[in-house]
Amino acid sequence: MLSVGDTFPAFDLKATVSSHLSSAFVRITDQDHAGKWKVFFFWPKDFTFICPTEIAAFGSLHENFSRANAVVLGGSTDSEFVHLACRHQHPQLVNLPLPMLSDIKRELSQALGIIDKREGVAQRATFIVDPEGIIRYAAVTDTSVGRNAHEVLRVLEALQTGELCPAGWQKGSDALKVA
Repeated sequence: MLSVGDTFPAFDLKATVSSHLSSAFVRITDQDHAGKWKVFFFWPKDFTFICPTEIAAFGSLHENFSRANAVVLGGSTDSEFVHLACRHQHPQLVNLPLPMLSDIKRELSQALGIIDKREGVAQRATFIVDPEGIIRYAAVTDTSVGRNAHEVLRVLEALQTGELCPAGWQKGSDALKVA
């Protein structure tokens, strides 16, 4: 798996950005959102028990991530049409304010090294990427445990300080001072 300090791979994927068929699909590449921090989070399958809860949690913090000059991009190895159906199936995803990347060919997931060996789908992985395309945070959790979107936001904000941030650091708190 790619890790902290590695360059996030180039990609060109279809994404589902709306619940309306006429405006549902766009292409998103690694060249989009230049100058912004990026939070990528991947999940195994749209129609599972945990995945929709995580997608909704990241969506609910969309404004917080935007204020932090970050864009959130979620994705799985499902097709863009499965993403659209998922948005319609789950009321909390109908107006989801973030794109759902379709890595149906598994090119990005393979380049990141996050394909689950047993299931052949993306693992529950999270990457925070700085404006220069360098991975600054990488984590994978077991498929049975959902992520905490608030914690991902906290880590993003800590990274953006450029300071030494202690455990439990919160935005507005003091960083550590080296004597």
